[in-house]
Amino acid sequence: MIVCVCRRVTEREIRVAVRTGGASCLDSLGVELGVATQCGRCGDCARRIVCEEMGRTAASPTAGDERRASFAAAAATA
Repeated sequence: MIVCVCRRVTEREIRVAVRTGGASCLDSLGVELGVATQCGRCGDCARRIVCEEMGRTAASPTAGDERRASFAAAAATA
């Protein structure tokens, strides 16, 4: 399934990035794969996938996730 339409990133690519240690939060996923760096609509779905792989709950985002969410919200209103 494609998670990030802007960057054409799939759920599988996100899971692989987390499993190989390249991404541990939405911020690092954005750096590695470009997820949630354009429109930001994929952020919640991508965060849930990262949390599943890391064994965290989606209700406990990391600080990087919160910064990215506020940036995406500001960009959407601009």
